[in-house]
Amino acid sequence: MKALYFLEKDKIILEDVQIPKINDDEILMKVHAAPICGTDLKIINNGHFKIKEGTKRILGHEVAGVVAEVGKNITRYKKGNRISIAPNIGCGVCRECISGNTQLCKDYEAIGITCDGAFAEYIKIPKRFIDQGNIFTFPDNISFDEASLSEVLAAAISGAEACRINYADIVLIIGAGPMGIVHTMLSCISGAQKVIVSEVLEHRRNQALEFGADIALNPTDPDFRKIILKETNERGVDVVIIASPSAKAQEESVEITARGGRISFFGGLPKGEDSISLRSNLIHYNSITINGTTGSNLLQYFKALELIISKKIPIAKIISKKFKFEDYEEAFKCASSGRYLKIIFNS
Repeated sequence: MKALYFLEKDKIILEDVQIPKINDDEILMKVHAAPICGTDLKIINNGHFKIKEGTKRILGHEVAGVVAEVGKNITRYKKGNRISIAPNIGCGVCRECISGNTQLCKDYEAIGITCDGAFAEYIKIPKRFIDQGNIFTFPDNISFDEASLSEVLAAAISGAEACRINYADIVLIIGAGPMGIVHTMLSCISGAQKVIVSEVLEHRRNQALEFGADIALNPTDPDFRKIILKETNERGVDVVIIASPSAKAQEESVEITARGGRISFFGGLPKGEDSISLRSNLIHYNSITINGTTGSNLLQYFKALELIISKKIPIAKIISKKFKFEDYEEAFKCASSGRYLKIIFNS
């Protein structure tokens, strides 16, 4: 099979290797769709603390495909099942795991990080992922491409739920990359009375409007804050979701948030640049809540897949380009360019 291996910082190679052998407690999956995530790009550019130097690792944690083979001890899944995988598992016994938030386990494992991932024609699914309930089946009415984006939508659901978006809220989403666009769609179906998107790039502002945003603003506009206040009856926005790695956006968010508002630091900042300054009295006297989320739990993944199956979220619209593994250099170039939304490998 063809597989893309991460060797070290800025070095990816394509190899022809043997299809993985599975034991009696494992599943072999034929990969049909494997999107490129921003996390994959970060690993390629900077490495990852869970990938030891000298380790060859197949990246990719967003995936959908077909069960190609099952171990004899596997009874829940059968050959031919259409499946996707929630990529993170925990130890199973810590407080975070017991609460259902296995993605927060300090000893977490992840497909495409601690074990080989989706950038290959086949992937071996270890027993622990099966036992913890990370394998999800889906029907024929959605494509492999759509199902592979469940993890993307699940992460957005995690952020949205932390902000408790409701029908009376005016929501501001900062950043109109892939995650910002998914947040835009999710805020729209959550019933927010108004969805505003802030984005520097004009083509992304236009995209945000196409995906349901009521207003798309350029944050460098000198009148940005005046417009925000005008659009919110001088209150400020009820919810701010910062879906970009911007320290400035995090710092300034408290100044445009309404009393009782909620802010999500959804996008992480670059390592070494993650210290910011906030006007704490605004947080205190305006009763503003700031939260952060990372990844998603299994229930949120389940909700994401259900939304995709129901067609409430037209997730396929965020797919910009599709590539074969042989064209990986162009695929990663496109994913890094900022000109596109989601890039997907099909095999």
